[in-house]
Amino acid sequence: MTSLVRQIPAAPSAIALMHFSNRLTFETDCSDVYGSQEAGEVDFVLVDTRGPSAYQRGHVPGAINIPGRLMTAQTLAAYPASTLFVVYCAGPHCNGANKAAVKLAALGYPVKEMIGGVTGWLDEGFALNVEAVSGAIGCEC
Repeated sequence: MTSLVRQIPAAPSAIALMHFSNRLTFETDCSDVYGSQEAGEVDFVLVDTRGPSAYQRGHVPGAINIPGRLMTAQTLAAYPASTLFVVYCAGPHCNGANKAAVKLAALGYPVKEMIGGVTGWLDEGFALNVEAVSGAIGCEC
């Protein structure tokens, strides 16, 4: 008897290595962002891609707020082309970070998504910066 897991065979190791290695070029996680911040090794710009009110209700420390819909060559002109942007949104249920990453990549910037977003950050036990307390921490993307 074959389990549901094995009904579709796993990829050969060489292909799995390539796949999972490639994923890491597109993603980082909350723990790595937090660890980099704690070590003072922040060589990236952390961007909360949600709307301003969601950002004010709670955002990752050190993040700036640039909603994805506002990412243009003009709004990013102050950043050199080599700037690594790390984007996040509300969480895995939101694709605002993906949309922002597409815009950043199209503008020629290196970009990674902080997987998990605000939900992942809180799941790790890390605190958010709060500027105003009201409502839920949602997307508004």
